Amino acid sequence: MTTLVTGGAGYIGSHTVRELGRRGERVVVLDNLSHGHPAAVGDARLVVGDIGDGSLLERLFREEQFSAVIHLAGSKSVDESLRDPGAYFRNNVAGSLTLLAACTSADVRQVVFSSTCAIYGNPDDLPVSEATPVRPETPYGESKLMVERILHWFEVAHGLRSVSLRYFNAAGAADEGDIGENWDNAANLVPRVMKAALGRSDPVTVFGTDYPTPDGTAIRDYIHVLDLADAHLRAIDYLADGRPSRILNVGTGKGASVREVIAETERASGRPVPFVDAARRPGDAPAIWASSDAAELELGWRPRYDLRHIIDTAWRWHSTHPDGFAT
Repeated sequence: MTTLVTGGAGYIGSHTVRELGRRGERVVVLDNLSHGHPAAVGDARLVVGDIGDGSLLERLFREEQFSAVIHLAGSKSVDESLRDPGAYFRNNVAGSLTLLAACTSADVRQVVFSSTCAIYGNPDDLPVSEATPVRPETPYGESKLMVERILHWFEVAHGLRSVSLRYFNAAGAADEGDIGENWDNAANLVPRVMKAALGRSDPVTVFGTDYPTPDGTAIRDYIHVLDLADAHLRAIDYLADGRPSRILNVGTGKGASVREVIAETERASGRPVPFVDAARRPGDAPAIWASSDAAELELGWRPRYDLRHIIDTAWRWHSTHPDGFAT
């Protein structure tokens, strides 16, 4: 059994590739290396290229007998998507269409898709379930929702079954400390806090200190990257059992504030984290966290790691690899 992992040299992809390899599966990684690194894929075959390259995909699907595709390739910066929405629809939507066309041409009918909680926008009620209305407030979230809808119609037309995993805030690193997130282009809080603690950046900006939360800062659901990797493997097994397409939240069901993340980083590092308070950013939700009951029911998946483990593993990675895989 061979699995194609698009974006497999990136942050979530590399951890997923490792876990697939550990259970004895053959993995092929397709990555354009815009955010990934060759060292992250281990022994997996790495094909450098883009999901939008139809000719490359045709050759690759002809060379390999893929049983399933885990699709993680795509652009993921909220701010960047607001500045250049065209790039996000081109990369995330048009690129996914090219990939799905290659799947159907090669008779690959099982896809696990990397979606996002950003499709919910600013929800009225918490926790967020799959029944929560979807109303993305950014081109990034919109692009992911469009691919979810495309997957539905590919199933109707071509019998392609899928599991779309709506991630919450991925964080943490491998327990071994040898693979983790590249902070060069990371907009997420955890790598930015790590960078500030190590004196490799300006102080962290805390956007909003007057939210209706216990400490006034925004609350998010931080999910360990290893738990996300586990969800991908379970989704592959779910589809291999012939079960129907699903859209599932993947989060911890608990929220942590910006100040709590900073405090945990100070504990793990033994260093102060410099930060400055600032006004809220337009569109930021005061709080969001997941209900992952459906993922537990359908996949038998539950998160194993808490915020402390997330921060401990992230610190182990960033403090020993301040320049990422170039260290």
